[in-house]
Amino acid sequence: MATIILTGGGSAGHVTPHLAILPYIKKDFDKIYYLGSNNGIEKNIINNENIPYYSLPCAKLNRSFSLKNFTIPFKLMSGIKKAENLIDRLKPDIIFSKGGYVALPVVIAGKRKNIPIIAHESDYTIGLANKISSKYCKRVLTSFPETAKHIKNGEYVGAPIRKNCSSLSKSEIYKSFGFSGQKPVILVFGGSQGAFAINQSLNTALPDLLPKFDIIHICGKNNYKNQLKFSGYYQVEYMNDIEKAFSIASVCVSRAGSNSIFELLSLKIPCLLIPLPKGNSRGDQVLNAEYFQRLGLVSVLPQNVLTPQSLVTYINSVYANRFNVIRNYQKMPVVDASRQISRILIDSIR
Repeated sequence: MATIILTGGGSAGHVTPHLAILPYIKKDFDKIYYLGSNNGIEKNIINNENIPYYSLPCAKLNRSFSLKNFTIPFKLMSGIKKAENLIDRLKPDIIFSKGGYVALPVVIAGKRKNIPIIAHESDYTIGLANKISSKYCKRVLTSFPETAKHIKNGEYVGAPIRKNCSSLSKSEIYKSFGFSGQKPVILVFGGSQGAFAINQSLNTALPDLLPKFDIIHICGKNNYKNQLKFSGYYQVEYMNDIEKAFSIASVCVSRAGSNSIFELLSLKIPCLLIPLPKGNSRGDQVLNAEYFQRLGLVSVLPQNVLTPQSLVTYINSVYANRFNVIRNYQKMPVVDASRQISRILIDSIR
């Protein structure tokens, strides 16, 4: 019997790839456990999958100066100790990490307990947690071929992609959002936490967009605006069944987390990316967006030129050019790496 611990979190991008590989690791492993933070988004996502979830203290680095950063060593040591106790109890054969600050104590604890660790880096550049974790990992798998070249134990495999299939008919899906199905649908989301700049510009632009489009707006936690009541506009904080929105979207406006991009490209949905600027992050989304823009697969609207007017202009442009973009997708199909990753995990303990 084989047992695996999954870990990763801090944002949905460090969790949803686990959902892509779950159908495969359920066949390869008899027991699956998840180690995450006490109150992170990963807890809600994984609980929906009926996987045993164990929480531990996690320390997040604030990129701007914060007194909270001085508590990181203490929280990290506490998290490592709790992870070691859980590893002794759960007896995993292997640990699979998707990165983020949530994964770091689990990876360090796993190394101390001589458990083989495989990590996966989704972005074009390696994140801080995975950069530290790579020293403890047997292999670091990557979504981009260029990323693997800069990691000593890196190996390019591609991105794990969820199977986005809804059991509902398109007419039922349109009806569930309150749409007639007579207008093209724009899907707008800014990641699991939402994006204030995107939300603000979209809210102002709604009167210009709604005569032509129906809009699904995933606005992020605590960003719901009760006063925004328009025909053809559906607003929600988070969607567990986002495959419904994907199935009817003509264009998607999103941040530039690589998991979302690979997923949208695999579904052949034309994208307008508004990457999180450097300074708000390490700049990984800017590099992700530039990579796919060079291939002619996406359009990019930098946040420093984002206004309600520019958002409307770019959305109209992407929609008008959608068929050319879809033809480009067909020339460079996205390969789902989920099965390969699961095989690597099981082969690593044989």
